[in-house]
Amino acid sequence: MYPPRFRYEAPRTLDEALTLLAGNDESKVLAGGQSLVPLLKLRFAQPELLVDINNIPGLAYHRETAEGGLEIGALCRHIDLERSALLPGRHPTLAACAPLVADPIVRSRGTLVGSLCHSDPQGDWAAAMIALGGEVVARSVRGERRIPVAEFSVGPFQNSLEHDEIAVGARVPAPRDTRYGTFLKLERRVGDFATAGIAVALEIANDGRVTRAGIALTGVGATTLAATDAVEALVGARLEPVVIERAAELTAGIARPKSDHRGSAGFKRQVVASFTRRALSLFAPAVAA
Repeated sequence: MYPPRFRYEAPRTLDEALTLLAGNDESKVLAGGQSLVPLLKLRFAQPELLVDINNIPGLAYHRETAEGGLEIGALCRHIDLERSALLPGRHPTLAACAPLVADPIVRSRGTLVGSLCHSDPQGDWAAAMIALGGEVVARSVRGERRIPVAEFSVGPFQNSLEHDEIAVGARVPAPRDTRYGTFLKLERRVGDFATAGIAVALEIANDGRVTRAGIALTGVGATTLAATDAVEALVGARLEPVVIERAAELTAGIARPKSDHRGSAGFKRQVVASFTRRALSLFAPAVAA
């Protein structure tokens, strides 16, 4: 199937792109195209105007801020993050997530920001960014606003951008204490959507107490899920077995999976609990040392 006819524009400046969007409320923005192009071909998306931002300079970055946070531009590809030297030390949750996104072909073109905008309940990056307290930077001719990733998706494949806004980047706040993190994903084969996935990000003080925590789930709900009760159980505590077990129970408790060809709902909840235990147990020896 081929997409219906649409107008195509490839602006060379961000201002030009924003002006195009402001003049048409039936438009779509093309960055990596790994989600949008299949939707166009299947006619699930039928825009009047397609704005290709790939010719706009200055959007293909990822860089640390002076405070130690991370900024990611709209044209930063998955593979750029997978190969980045910045991520493993300061942003381990993102470092663990990057090589598990889709497959090498998709990672060569797709973008983190585009993945967030797609709002797929089985997407990987949203879970990692929610766990880290990240935000999306949106811009229009009216100005700029920042949207917490935890509030960015408003439903399956629906985000909170206005029709005239472009998500020009994403931000991760700087850690205040030592940051630990990982991303675990069960998939049937490489490149498949997650049967269940979990992103964990912790900050731990010198005395071994968790000062900040983030846990988010993918593949087990209508949207990416934030495990807020489990986070509350972790903050202020040390990673002792009873604390880890309680966090695993609370995290599995928020999962809302459906039985399908990937497994039963009960199996997926067990995976969530097991992944939570495994992720938190990874850091307990390091903290104790």
